Amino acid sequence: MPSSASPSSQPTAPTHALPTPFDSASCTLITQGAEAFLYRTSFLPHPSTPSSSAGNCALKHRPSKPYRHAVLDKRLTRARILAEARVLVRCRREGVPVPAVLGLDWEEGWVALEWVEGVTVRRGVDEFVNEGRGEEGEEGLGDRKKEREATLRDLMIRIGRAVGRLHAIDVVHGDLTTSNLMLRPPSSSSGVVRQSGSTSPDASVPITTLAGDIVLIDFGLAAQNALDEDKAVDLYVLERAFGSTHPYAERFLDSMLAGYGDSYKGARVVLRRLEDVRMRGRKKSMLG
Repeated sequence: MPSSASPSSQPTAPTHALPTPFDSASCTLITQGAEAFLYRTSFLPHPSTPSSSAGNCALKHRPSKPYRHAVLDKRLTRARILAEARVLVRCRREGVPVPAVLGLDWEEGWVALEWVEGVTVRRGVDEFVNEGRGEEGEEGLGDRKKEREATLRDLMIRIGRAVGRLHAIDVVHGDLTTSNLMLRPPSSSSGVVRQSGSTSPDASVPITTLAGDIVLIDFGLAAQNALDEDKAVDLYVLERAFGSTHPYAERFLDSMLAGYGDSYKGARVVLRRLEDVRMRGRKKSMLG
């Protein structure tokens, strides 16, 4: 379950002390952010649950910051871990597609989350578009232009619906980028469909379909009881993410907003606010 790391990031062995009861033999570092490390490790279920439920999980560790006062550091770590866990638990309860919380320890600074198989939307869109380059027709689409356009539009609708379901329970993500949206393979499939049938996110064979469920990840900046303005900013950040990292897919943003409107009754008010947020963003860009 990659977080906001670049698509070229490769898992490595841990380079710093892990929290109890984890160790370097069982954890693989996926990415390092400003506040936390993300690892891939194993989840051992309670003895009362079937052994088949064991598997991979994502370990998010917030190590202590030596430049902060020790008491303040512990309070901040505790508050942030609990806030993220509470948002995720609420989202799961309300049917929003997010990873499940498997366990946490605010004293040690970690939370264990369900591992989401698949690739980030960022990587999926990049590979899907690049796969069409060099074919006859418009660059980035190839000679199957209508089919590929329909695939991208469908993806954008699903993204909009996922964000709409989040906003419908008055939760904002706070960092909606295509790196924080996972494309999970359909349950009927063994993984993201590739030409070779490989399911690994690191496989070199290009992704040839964008089918699957949208799962929102990385809720470190999420907030509850959000205002319409906050929701509009969420959408604006996502729009800017597509504009900067996927300029070709930017033309399908109307489909994303249509999907958003289909899944959230309060979308009309938020979309009006979005126009205001866009205007402020353009003025800020002009003034520098």
